[in-house]
Amino acid sequence: MAPRRLLGQILKELGCVHEGMIQEALSIQREDGGRIGEILLAQGHISADDLARALAGQAGLQFHDLVAEPPEQDAIAKIDLATARAFGIVPVRLAGKVLTVAIADPSNASMLSDLGFTTGCEIVGVVAAAAPIQAALERFYREDAGEAKQRMHQLVQELQQQGGKIDLEDKSAMASAAPVVKLLNYILYQAIRDKASDIHLEPFEGDFKIRYRVDGSLFELESPPPHLAEALIARVKVMSDLDIAETRLPQDGRIELTVGGRSVDLRVSTLPTMFGESTVMRVLDRSVVSLDLDNLGLLPAVKERLRHYTDLPHGIMLVTGPTGSGKTTTLYAMLNEANREDTKVITVEDPVEYDLEGIIQVPVNEEIGVTYAGVLRTILRQDPDVILVGEIRDRETAQTAIEASLTGHLVFSTLHTNDAASAITRLVDIGIEPFLLTATVQGILAQRLVRRICGECKTFYEPGDDVLRRLGLTTQQAVGQKFAYGKGCQTCNFTGYKGRMALTEILDVDDRLRDLILSGASTTALQAAALEAGMVPLRQNGLSAVFDGHTTVEEVLREAGHG
Repeated sequence: MAPRRLLGQILKELGCVHEGMIQEALSIQREDGGRIGEILLAQGHISADDLARALAGQAGLQFHDLVAEPPEQDAIAKIDLATARAFGIVPVRLAGKVLTVAIADPSNASMLSDLGFTTGCEIVGVVAAAAPIQAALERFYREDAGEAKQRMHQLVQELQQQGGKIDLEDKSAMASAAPVVKLLNYILYQAIRDKASDIHLEPFEGDFKIRYRVDGSLFELESPPPHLAEALIARVKVMSDLDIAETRLPQDGRIELTVGGRSVDLRVSTLPTMFGESTVMRVLDRSVVSLDLDNLGLLPAVKERLRHYTDLPHGIMLVTGPTGSGKTTTLYAMLNEANREDTKVITVEDPVEYDLEGIIQVPVNEEIGVTYAGVLRTILRQDPDVILVGEIRDRETAQTAIEASLTGHLVFSTLHTNDAASAITRLVDIGIEPFLLTATVQGILAQRLVRRICGECKTFYEPGDDVLRRLGLTTQQAVGQKFAYGKGCQTCNFTGYKGRMALTEILDVDDRLRDLILSGASTTALQAAALEAGMVPLRQNGLSAVFDGHTTVEEVLREAGHG
């Protein structure tokens, strides 16, 4: 097999760049990472078409200019909306049984073989620039919410009609049957379009549920017939390189997609149940999650405090809250703040959720002995300045994190507790000496996520006495405050909510708190001292968000109802 040609060399042969430009780009790549072609594009040395031509040459494919030669209508008709959108592809030409399809990234060429199943054609891949592909998708593959529901119904009907022709004994044939491939593509497309965080395929005795989670809440899609659950789940396993014959053991895999020109990772988990394999796909989409403190919707005072922690030379900063409260996102945003040219950042995570440029990330693997504590000890020999420990689960990990802090490192980590003050007593409970906590822990952030009211259908109202009573407010306290809710519209899928925001409380470990920790004070005493020192509790932050018209009373009571 011939070695893969270097992209810079191909661009040089095409006359687009000279050696000096390539060396400059390589220098930037060594400093900041990234792909050489994208660096040359950002520097203005090449055009998007130049890059597409070079990528085509590198992959041994033809270049196609979508502007000069737009897609043919009969070719467009061969590929359904979900498949085109989910994989970021545009069919451009149909000649007999040969369908030519344009892709932006040749590394996705492997999925072109799937199109043979759904189209019944021989597929020829060509490379086009990303912007014209996106423009073609917007022009030829659009639908509104009503059309989406109708299309889903049509695909389910097609599956029911084809059900008898799908060989349920032959798992490979079943997983590659055209109706199965089309329906799964559509489920993936809808979930990613609606910014879902998880997709659930759940087989029951007489039912098969397909649900996805948006802004923390689950929504159910129209379900295909139960006897075809196995076919859809087998298709997911094929896409994620799992063993489709093994249905008795849990399995984990990964699917990489390009949607609308951006890379989306799906982490797949299968779990054997009484009626089949329950399958969950976690959607990791960098364009949905903003890893920047300025874009997290935090109060200015909270952002300022978190930036203060990222500038510390050493110490421990903890983020607490239940699963799904955005702890990792907040920590990643803080790491991005700390990630400077003069700072080495290393993380140990289970699993690594997002690839962060310029940061060394190490995944935990308990099965082969790669534990949090073990990796953390090794990390200390890698000369880091900042360390992220995905989660403090036990005494050994906590002890190693404290040792790292005492030897001049800044350590970020998460802990599962209900509020900031409880983090201290939790660490004492797992066996950490109070004097070590007072020497290392600098601050603790407790966090919850609440849904934002949809801006398109936001409606203001006067709260009744029952609402005020549930919030613990008097009529006088509510005077002049705005209360709002979302009526429900197409923009928010008729839920009244669109997006989420964080409610936070920050406990600064000052001298008075250190004295209380050393004396073995209770969580209640620590909380009271923190409030006296100016800590704004979760519930108060929630009330402020309600008064500002950002979220509803119900959301705040659900996430910060105590206290």
